[in-house]
Amino acid sequence: MSSAVSWFVTIATLVSLLVFFLILQLNKSVSRPGQTTGHDYDGIQEYDNPLPAWWYWGFMFTIVFGIGYLIYYPGLGNYKGVSGWTQVGQLEADQKEADDKYGPIFAQYRSVPVEELATNPAALKMGHRMFINNCSVCHGATGEGSFGFPNLTDSEWLWGSEGATIETTIIGGRKAAMPAWEGVLNDSQITEVTEYVLSMSARPDVDQALADKGQQHFMTFCAACHGPEGKGQTMFGAPDLTNDIWLYGNSRSRIEYAIKKGRNGEMPAFANKLGEDKVHILAAYVKSLSQ
Repeated sequence: MSSAVSWFVTIATLVSLLVFFLILQLNKSVSRPGQTTGHDYDGIQEYDNPLPAWWYWGFMFTIVFGIGYLIYYPGLGNYKGVSGWTQVGQLEADQKEADDKYGPIFAQYRSVPVEELATNPAALKMGHRMFINNCSVCHGATGEGSFGFPNLTDSEWLWGSEGATIETTIIGGRKAAMPAWEGVLNDSQITEVTEYVLSMSARPDVDQALADKGQQHFMTFCAACHGPEGKGQTMFGAPDLTNDIWLYGNSRSRIEYAIKKGRNGEMPAFANKLGEDKVHILAAYVKSLSQ
């Protein structure tokens, strides 16, 4: 935090402790034992007695404890405390302890191929927990995906379905980019390409005349990634346009939007978060979802 905020937090905290201490002393000094405050509630009079000794010293103990806590731990702005304790340090220590304890369990599967590991119940149980904690927020608890997030339970794999490829995807992540063509193609040409793309999946509502015109544009601008037949290419992460599996929807308006505005998808890298041994098990679980 900035120096100004640090000083504000430090001063506000110390002043608060001082105010609490002064309130206790004030209560002790102005009290009138045996006399009433003048307040009467249904015949019950309120006496102006000081706090009981055990209560007073209990409060004093909390103030002293608070001062000691703030000296030992980093509770006063940017002051680091005499212990040097930090949340990050504690997290790293806990992670190291967990790695030392559970690392050998994960490591024993490292030499087993992903395809073989995908049939191992014990490994899949661990992989399922990793998937729920790290992947389900995007791909869903069952791996069926959602709009813009791939379904991992079908036969469509943008980057390939081999175990090593899945592992590479999880370790390093993926960045897919569908360029926007609105600056290259005019609206009429985009409509023609849309019709041609629709015709690839044998849609009955295609305007064939427009599709025929769109074929030339497709071959010029789209075939390099999706292939001349629209079957896609895993080396680019380009999807197959000839089936009924569509990441962003297969309506005419959605396809036209994708051509016009482009699409950008990103799969984050998990190498630093999980490590290679855990990624290997997670890859086996992901592989099993499509089996």
